[in-house]
Amino acid sequence: MRISVVTFPGSNCDHDVYKVCLCRNHQTKLIWHKDTDLEKPDLVILPGGFSYGDYLRCGALARFSPIVKEVIAFAQKGGLLLGICNGFQILTECGLLPGTLLMNENLCFICQHQYIRVETVASPFTQSIGKGKVLDIPIAHKEGNFYIESDGLKQLQDNDQILFRYCDKKGNLNIDSNPNGSLDNIAGICNKQRNILGMMPHPERSATETVPHKDGRWIFAAIEKALE
Repeated sequence: MRISVVTFPGSNCDHDVYKVCLCRNHQTKLIWHKDTDLEKPDLVILPGGFSYGDYLRCGALARFSPIVKEVIAFAQKGGLLLGICNGFQILTECGLLPGTLLMNENLCFICQHQYIRVETVASPFTQSIGKGKVLDIPIAHKEGNFYIESDGLKQLQDNDQILFRYCDKKGNLNIDSNPNGSLDNIAGICNKQRNILGMMPHPERSATETVPHKDGRWIFAAIEKALE
């Protein structure tokens, strides 16, 4: 599998993603934001970090990087696109995913292990995981509070576009299991065509043998299976 990981000024998880992909024996390249060629990937990943220092809004300036035009074209042709944390924020700024990511409800940066529940298997990112499975995947953000107006939320629900929700260890959804105030406990969504995933948790931080929690591997394995 060929993977392109896009690096923006301020990205700080690009090499984490790159290493995970290499460890899984994929042909992986780091693509600089000023480039105009994604180099024919099967999967594009927009990693976490603080692109352009999060000035104006998280992802607002990265949206205008030259490579983003190619990312949009790739996704519109059906290519698989994964946006993690800041990558999710960039996807909403591009209009590739609905909604926006606001400042956390407690106005603080949050870095912790977090349980999320798989809400649907109707996507290449979750099809081999199993609906209702609880994953332990780290979060690290200050602007991860997902918001969308009521009609948009209904569309996400009706179209089965909510892939992950924040939950407790047993899979229960409640206020205490919602770390940032996200509407409907939303941790990750896909587009209507189901080839674009944006998620705030960091699967790359729980996907190697060197870390104690390895549930991020479920997501990478699902993508691999979808692209077989």
